[in-house]
Amino acid sequence: MMIQTKRLRIYPAGREQMEAYIDAETDADLKKAYTEMLEGCLRYPDQWQWYAMWMIELPDGTPVGDLCFKGLGADGMAEIGYGIREEYRGQGYAAEAADAAVNWALGQPSVSRVEAETEPDNRASQRVLEKCGFLPSGVMGEEGPRFFKTACEQKQKNGDDADWPRKSRCP
Repeated sequence: MMIQTKRLRIYPAGREQMEAYIDAETDADLKKAYTEMLEGCLRYPDQWQWYAMWMIELPDGTPVGDLCFKGLGADGMAEIGYGIREEYRGQGYAAEAADAAVNWALGQPSVSRVEAETEPDNRASQRVLEKCGFLPSGVMGEEGPRFFKTACEQKQKNGDDADWPRKSRCP
């Protein structure tokens, strides 16, 4: 499975690719997060895309960053996280990748809502979420403020009308 945007290729990593990232990672927190992603993939192989590290690459295969969904809840909520390599920040890649991944997620029948959480002082990440149509939830999570986007917000952003499959959930 691959999502392609104007400038990026985004796809869930396979086991070997995730293991290589884990082995190469020097940041203890990222190593732990990547390990937890792989464990989720192995525990729920039929939901691989909801636990995997998703690679964000330029069309020539140059790595730009990664993103992930932190599982898919029985209530239809998926949480997204993302990171862009320092040399590629400030070029719109985070918003482009997150927007494409969230659009994909909200197009899945089992997903009704995507959430994200940022550190309180991470204005750049909050701006990414705003560009993607997320709204503040008013809830403080473990890391900081939480944001959300539902199929209804996606419908409004895209200008979709009567043929939207979740119309009955929208005001």
